[in-house]
Amino acid sequence: MTERTIQPPVCEPANFVIQRPERQVMPNSIPLNILNAGDNEVVRIDVLMKGGRWHQRLPLQALFTNRMLREGTVRYTSSEIAERLDYYGAWLELTSAAEYAFITLYSLNKYLPQTLDVLESMVKEPVFPEKELQTIIDNNIQQFKVNSSKVDFLAHRGLAEAIFGKHHPCGRVVQEADYKHITREALREFYEDYYHSDNCSLYVAGRVTDDCLTLIEKHFGQESFGNCHKPMPHKNFTPMPLTEKRFFIERSDAMQSAVKMGMTTLERHHPDYHKLRVLVTLFGGYFGSRLMSNIREEKGYTYGISAGLVSYPGVSSLIIGTETANEFVEPLIHEVYREIDRLQKEQVQEEELAMVRNYMLGDMCRSYESAFSLADAWIFLQTSDLPASFFDDSLYTIKTITPEEIQRLAEEYLCKENLKEVVSGKKTN
Repeated sequence: MTERTIQPPVCEPANFVIQRPERQVMPNSIPLNILNAGDNEVVRIDVLMKGGRWHQRLPLQALFTNRMLREGTVRYTSSEIAERLDYYGAWLELTSAAEYAFITLYSLNKYLPQTLDVLESMVKEPVFPEKELQTIIDNNIQQFKVNSSKVDFLAHRGLAEAIFGKHHPCGRVVQEADYKHITREALREFYEDYYHSDNCSLYVAGRVTDDCLTLIEKHFGQESFGNCHKPMPHKNFTPMPLTEKRFFIERSDAMQSAVKMGMTTLERHHPDYHKLRVLVTLFGGYFGSRLMSNIREEKGYTYGISAGLVSYPGVSSLIIGTETANEFVEPLIHEVYREIDRLQKEQVQEEELAMVRNYMLGDMCRSYESAFSLADAWIFLQTSDLPASFFDDSLYTIKTITPEEIQRLAEEYLCKENLKEVVSGKKTN
């Protein structure tokens, strides 16, 4: 019988092999990345266009251009697109990020001819219908008004502006008036500039058969499409943090206050980035972290608090976030700084570091266990301009980092003077 009073041994993965995509170039020069790793008769197709909010002329221009692709094309109305995809059991996701837009289709293999026909029409011939655009804008304005009453939303916006500055794409927060400046012509302009075959790459993952590849080439790989031209110049933006340290955004009816703390830090290409990820995980990146153990478990100030790295082109940010009763705001912030002091002055014990290692290794294993998560991993490398060795480097760092390095990193990168503090809630004095 199993002895349930004895913990089973923890087994680290001896090696970590991530399946690489097979790379092809279609006749019209679009790269096609193939991850044939599925047992079920389903595939996921990702169309990547290098055009995100880093490239937009107006706030929300990139987001709404991507969002409107499903609202009508030369061949299909918005209702026909929705009905057709639903009828064939397909699922569509549209996402816009810093430098890329993503059009993602999940489809059963047997219905791929029908679903790819819809996807092709969306990518190549959207019409940006005025009626649907106005409906989406009105809905987004209403959602914006609802969100603007939430302390977490207000604190998040305040922190972004504080650490990046008002002229950086991450710090230039959206206002209600920005929605009213979005027009069909503005979306068409962005589409013409960035949605074309010279600016496109594809990923297909799942049960990828020869028939799948033939269909993809038929719909996307034969001829050039869109307004092909030389790639737009790469844009660099420098964060310009605001000078104040503490910001308060009042919500007089708030039952709790949202607390956000943050600063800019190492970008993903820096030699210390992987080590910094381990430090931040130990500090506040999982349920057993220092912040959770102290501020939730011991002090009871909050139900949950977290710290994490958020990366953008050329820069990352360290973000600490929680919500707490209004009277606990100041003691909570004090405890955050106390935990930073501990990391800088005391070496972490090997037992605690081993727990962080096991958590991060397990998280890596879960992240690359399916064909679709593998596609996410390789898309992440492409869109972040990272080398294929990124995963191996991360694994090596997690396994080999020492308590001495953790302390050095805390001293060098957890700079309390640079942390901005944003509180949104009810005034207590």
